[in-house]
Amino acid sequence: MWNFFKKKYPTPPLFKTDIHSHLLPNLDDGVSSFEEAVLIIELFQDAGFTKAITTPHIMNDYYRNTSDGIKQKADELRKILLQKNIHFDIQFAAEYYFDESLISLVSGGSEMLTFGDKYLLFETNTFAEPMSLNEFIFQLKVNGYKPVLAHPERYRYLHNNYNRIEDLVDRGVLLQVNALSLTGFYSRPIQVAANKLVDMKMVHFLGSDCHNLKHAQLLKKAIGNKYFTKALNLPLMNYSI
Repeated sequence: MWNFFKKKYPTPPLFKTDIHSHLLPNLDDGVSSFEEAVLIIELFQDAGFTKAITTPHIMNDYYRNTSDGIKQKADELRKILLQKNIHFDIQFAAEYYFDESLISLVSGGSEMLTFGDKYLLFETNTFAEPMSLNEFIFQLKVNGYKPVLAHPERYRYLHNNYNRIEDLVDRGVLLQVNALSLTGFYSRPIQVAANKLVDMKMVHFLGSDCHNLKHAQLLKKAIGNKYFTKALNLPLMNYSI
């Protein structure tokens, strides 16, 4: 086990539950093997996490995952952890991509993969806001779901668009920021946007969005980061999941 979070990188009080990751192999662009998933989970434990809700992509054009397929992989990972005597809670949901297929699933009343109290994690394209986003959010809420927008800091259409961010929150959208965004991993503009969300106190969830071992290793940069620490002092919903 690689204990790089210890000694040199003292661990602050963490949010314990990671609600966004890609730890099930051969389902999306996440880990390539169960062995890699186990190494990541060991690093998560060293960082202070006790639970991960892993969220494979569901994207009609690329990752046509099903509830049964995701559950099968999660059960297999749990079995491997048990065999290795690794005590770590693995749950699963999905990261849905906003497209016509997702709209059809929701409007058709399909049962969706959620976490906690019917929280539904979704993402959009990076560049342009979907025209029917407001209607989709309304339909989600009508169906009893609580929309969680994955990594809003990565959407260019929200950069410096603080009125729209506030409007989304007013409509009942919860915002999940990636921990690595606070370190500048994706880009400086994304870091600035993430920091601004923290300053606005509009971060409801933190997530690792961990896809591979490198991402897990880079999480140590978030430990001690000013804005990461500031985010931990917000009333994050991770604490109650």
